[in-house]
Amino acid sequence: MLRALKLIRAAIVCEEFPPKFARRSESEGQPGPDSVERARTMADSREVMNIRQASQYLGVSPDTLYKYVGEQKIPAFKLGNRWRFKKSKLDEWMEEKSNQMEAKSKKKPKAAAKAAGTE
Repeated sequence: MLRALKLIRAAIVCEEFPPKFARRSESEGQPGPDSVERARTMADSREVMNIRQASQYLGVSPDTLYKYVGEQKIPAFKLGNRWRFKKSKLDEWMEEKSNQMEAKSKKKPKAAAKAAGTE
């Protein structure tokens, strides 16, 4: 009887705390929509972000972000030897770029019409 109780207790403990190196199913190995959304929410909630968080926030790869930093196309600063990004500065930068694109798209139809001689 005592041995049976020990076996039951061991089974319950194993269910509550699975082994560290237990085999994962295929779906557990891949980041699911919940983990991606959680990472995006974490990036959204931080004022100062690292490369990975900023790349998730902006929807670009870290390599692209490094390229933009090197070309000084995006607001960033170094803290030690790591690049950091202020969310408020990124939001301002995106708004500025968005306004520039809107202004360009409004000018293009006039320029195209003028070039065609219809205006």
